[in-house]
This record gives sequence, structure tokens and C-alpha cells, in this order.
Amino acid sequence: MNNQITVAMASFGMSGKVFHGPLLKVNNNFKVKYILERSKSLSKELFPAAEIVRTYEAILANNEVELVVVNTPDKFHYKMVKQALEAGKHVVVEKPATLRSIELSELIELANSKKLVFTVFQNRRWDGDFRTLKKLIKEAPFGKLIEFESHYDRYRTEITPNTWKEEGDEYCGVLYNLGSHMVDQAYVLFGNPKAVTAHLKTVRTGGEVADYYDIRLDYKAFSALLKCSYLVMDPGPRYTINGELGTFKKWGIDGQEELLKAGNLPVGEDWGNEEPESWGTLVYTENDEYIEELVETIPGDYRIFYDNLFEVIRNKKQLLVKPEEALAVLEILEACLLSDKEKRTIVI
Repeated sequence: MNNQITVAMASFGMSGKVFHGPLLKVNNNFKVKYILERSKSLSKELFPAAEIVRTYEAILANNEVELVVVNTPDKFHYKMVKQALEAGKHVVVEKPATLRSIELSELIELANSKKLVFTVFQNRRWDGDFRTLKKLIKEAPFGKLIEFESHYDRYRTEITPNTWKEEGDEYCGVLYNLGSHMVDQAYVLFGNPKAVTAHLKTVRTGGEVADYYDIRLDYKAFSALLKCSYLVMDPGPRYTINGELGTFKKWGIDGQEELLKAGNLPVGEDWGNEEPESWGTLVYTENDEYIEELVETIPGDYRIFYDNLFEVIRNKKQLLVKPEEALAVLEILEACLLSDKEKRTIVI
């Protein structure tokens, strides 16, 4: 274990408690030694041996710390990542990285100049349904792709008070929160679109930020539709792929987040498995024959993110979530804001 990477977490809110904390806890290649909590000591339950610090400066000045996890509210990311990189630390930052693409460009240049590893926590690349989707699109049993549709719908009528996700400017709300996941998935599957059209709304009574979006990403021969609403009581398919020869549909959502929220640690060979009743359905034609079949869901596994990060830092392997990819995602999100503001399609 002398090869362990010493980690400091910059906060212990929802993402620290539910995602980064459990994933680091079960990965013996990392040692969480310092956790920033301004006034509380919630992390002691998960990391009883870790030292709680009350200032970010205490992390930056500590020579033991190799990796800093910046999982604070989005508006603090740019400054905190910059400080960590300037202090010679490798950095993981929560999606969408920064609020503005120009800020992320600067951080990428800084990390490269210091030969430091800098990555963005895009854990939903390892949702089981998305991993299955990638495999299907590569194999294309539905023929030439015509339209891809992705939904991230919830039914949440209440407005949670005193939270940064429910108040603020255009960088708050669902576009940069959930949209950063969905745009990243579309980017991983298809690359940069040729054009972006987006509509943002506030649909809940008393809401202050966008809680609905309808995004259309146009590619050369097909379109990707990304939709989210906080007022969907009976959601339809999570993913729909329509092709020239068939259709794939997948309901529900990867179960890892709910397991982590319930206090389960991500361990064991069965982690991320999905029951057959939740598998997607594929209908297509082959030799003029109509075929309908279940498509087994590839197990989801958020553990891959930190497994890869260790290999990158210690063994110079290739980074799975490159900051340049996060930059492309941010540029698409900015195009969404501009499209909604000016009520027009934005050519990328």
C-alpha cells in the first residue's frame, strides 16, 4: 500500500457522502486523509481516521496531499481547482467542471503546463443503461440511426429552500446539473453536433431557476433529443433509439445512486447488476422477419472512474474522462443558453 495516493476532499456534501466518499473508501489505491468541513464533522462516520480541516488553505499547504477532489458548489470550482493546480496537486472536479468554457480552457492549460492530472467526475458514463447503449449503437441491430432520445425526468413539486441548485443565475438549475450528464453522454456517443437548439423553462410554481429543458443536437444524418422536467409523474422510456430497421427502448435508471444513498458501499461482483424485468427491449426486422427481444443491461460500475485515475497518476495510462471533453460539453451547454435566449438554432 506504499503506492497509495493521498487524497483530500474539498467538501462532504451530497456528492462527497454519496459518490466520492464511498468510491474512495473501497479503493485501496487511495487514502482519504483530509476532508474539509467548515463547521460539521459528518465525514467521521465514513472516514473515522481522516483528519477534518476547517480551511481549504490547510489542504493546499499540505505536502502529503497528491489529489484534491473539488466537489463544492459549481461557482467555486474555477478558483479552487486553480489553487489546487498551482499548489502542485492532481485534481478531480465535479461536473460540469466550471461555469464558463473560457475558465476551463485556462485550467486545462495550467494543468498541462505543470504536468498534473486534471479530470472531471462524469460518473454516468458508467451507468449500466448507458454502457449498454454504447454497445448497441456500435453493433447497430436497428440499422442506420435516425433519432436518439434521452430523458432525465423527475416529479418534484417542492422547491428545496437554501440550496444553490434552486436559486441564482442561468448557470444554476437543471441544465448545468443534469444537462451536463446528458450532453456528456451524447458527446461520448456521437461527438460534437453541427447545431444546437434548446428551450429552457421554469415549470414549478415558485421556481427561480430552469427546471425543464428540451435540447436538440443535430448531426449529419440524425438528431439527438435530450429532455428533462421536474414535473413528470409518469415518465416514459429513459432512452429511445429509432433506426431504419428497428427501435430500442429502455425504462428506468441505473440503480447505483439509490444504493449509495441508502448507505451501501460499492463492493462485490454483483454491484451494478440489473434484474431482467428492467432490461431494455429491441424490436427490429431481419430477413423480413419481425423480432422482439430483451437486451441484457451491462452492469453499471462507477468504480471504474477511480480505478482509471490511479492508473493514470501512477502508471501513465490514458485518462478516460479528458478535460478537453468536458470543455466540449461546456461549449454545447453555452450554446443551449444562447439558443434559448435568442430563440434560434446555434451552429457549432
